Amino acid sequence: MDRKIPLSISVFFPVYNDALSIGKLVNDVKGVLGRRFDDWEILLVNDGSADGSGQVVDELAASDPRIRAIHHDRNRGFGHVVRTGFAHCTGDLIFYTDGDGQFDPKELDVLLDHMDNADIVNGFKIRRNDHVVRRIEGRLYHAVTRMFFGVNLKDVDCDFRLFKRHVVEDIMPLQCSGGVIGAEILAKVHERGYRVVQVPVHHYPRPHGRSQFFCPRHLGWAILELFIMCFKRVVSNRDLAGPGRGRRITATHGSPDPPGRGTLAGR
Repeated sequence: MDRKIPLSISVFFPVYNDALSIGKLVNDVKGVLGRRFDDWEILLVNDGSADGSGQVVDELAASDPRIRAIHHDRNRGFGHVVRTGFAHCTGDLIFYTDGDGQFDPKELDVLLDHMDNADIVNGFKIRRNDHVVRRIEGRLYHAVTRMFFGVNLKDVDCDFRLFKRHVVEDIMPLQCSGGVIGAEILAKVHERGYRVVQVPVHHYPRPHGRSQFFCPRHLGWAILELFIMCFKRVVSNRDLAGPGRGRRITATHGSPDPPGRGTLAGR
């Protein structure tokens, strides 16, 4: 389906040492946005890159007023980049995916075709093209999020997501600064009863550079943040079950009209 969508959309890419891949991703997604939307923007959030990515995203922003470059003064982590992206989006719909080229942003088309019946459209990898250790890590990550947060999706670790704006407004603020931000997002989505549609997307070998996940600092921080999230969940459930406390009720949300435009910064 290739129909025009009357809403506006914000697309953002986390960028960290992705100088060789981000230009193609931007051009590819612009093709989708130009066909489907009259009102769109692209945000490039540079997380203190050391490979010239900062210059590349500035050049992309200078080439089109609908593209904005946002720079972190140092490397702050994937979760912090996602929080920055959400905070600066102005569209009625919000989409993000990685800037390393492992996902094809043209497949945003597939997500858009399912948006009428969902609050969130979450991709899942048809086949994961990662190192075997990363694949094992993904399965463990999925098991933990299912056990502690009740998130029972095909692929919690797939950063290829499309949101209606009111969902992002509701789940903000987010706390995680590392790679487990996806678990935090989906745990809040699950708790609030939003409708999630899952669609298959392709996952490709990384065309340039290497993943930062296996850096000891990043891996250690991800494990710590996931442990903290699980601990808070256990404590919260214990408090809710304590004397004098009522049964917990999870609200079910419909699909209200999109709220007014404006960034989410400061929420």
